[in-house]
Amino acid sequence: MTGPQSEGNQLRRAVCPGSFDPITNGHLDIIARASKLYDSVHVAVMINQSKQGLFPIEERIELIRAVTAEFGNVEVESFHGLLVDFCKQRDIPAIVKGLRAVSDFDYELQMAQMNNGLSGVETLFIPTNPTYSFLSSSLVKEVATWGGDVSHLLPPIVHTAIMERLGRR
Repeated sequence: MTGPQSEGNQLRRAVCPGSFDPITNGHLDIIARASKLYDSVHVAVMINQSKQGLFPIEERIELIRAVTAEFGNVEVESFHGLLVDFCKQRDIPAIVKGLRAVSDFDYELQMAQMNNGLSGVETLFIPTNPTYSFLSSSLVKEVATWGGDVSHLLPPIVHTAIMERLGRR
């Protein structure tokens, strides 16, 4: 594993949740940083049945696995329902979230307090690299749909996939 080793046999485990439709360089930065802090990082790809994504869940998982393979301590899987249930089922005591702006903090703090109250799961906030402070999957999809260059915002394999999905090469 590339992450730090815990004392004894207890692995330090965390989850990075999101829809990742698609995974961006901003997401990847947070996952990479979490992989240095924890022995095992689960990337939980949220299934939202009421929302049609650009990429099906299976393809998102494949893309995330491809771009996180180098870390050596990242597992990727889907989930639906409460994130705290995902954490309880896997004995994960921490959620890692990236914060881009104060507006993110307002919402994420409420979620962190609710999650902690429901299950005792802690939330660690990591400030986003300023290079990615404006970046979201929704914005990337919108710009790409209208023909804008998003290559610098995505891992190369993800950029190729989004261009193919939108019918551009």
